[in-house]
Amino acid sequence: MAMRKDVRMMRPARALLPLLLLPVLLTGCDGDRNGGTAAGSAALDSAARGWGVEPELVYVTEVSGYTVFQASVGRYDDEFVAAYRSEKGGTKFGLFVGSGTMTAESCPDQPLGEVSDKQVTCEHDGEAWYRKAGASHEYAVPDDGVVIRLIADADKVDRAILRRAAEAVHRPDDAELAALLPTTDGADI
Repeated sequence: MAMRKDVRMMRPARALLPLLLLPVLLTGCDGDRNGGTAAGSAALDSAARGWGVEPELVYVTEVSGYTVFQASVGRYDDEFVAAYRSEKGGTKFGLFVGSGTMTAESCPDQPLGEVSDKQVTCEHDGEAWYRKAGASHEYAVPDDGVVIRLIADADKVDRAILRRAAEAVHRPDDAELAALLPTTDGADI
């Protein structure tokens, strides 16, 4: 009987620990898009330097069913780039981040990816621009001197997927940054 009494006394103590940790966990839940913990970190600076881009160009996104393709992460034409592919393997979209701005006036004049000979149409959608040219479409998200572009073939990735990706763009935290880097299979670099 004494053993049973001790077990009952331990249950409230176990229940109390998560309640004590709750304020600590909730404190980190109100970060904004620019407030990732790695935004000024030495790890981010080092990774960006390795890719040949400025640290302020490194962004990530999250879309259910898609993961970043590590081999695609790097630099392309002075931009940070990462490809996200469907876990089912059939579709992909690209994330490109470059310095600049996008306004109603400049939107149709900026080329959409590699499509430079087609008319670009622009539709303001929340904080982003939905753009289409030829068989390609993208969401472009201006954010503090950079433009984050999420681009795909219109017949392979629907607009809703790109919109979710655009709504979820943010600076990487340490875990997300680690997911962008090639694995070292336990070897220290």
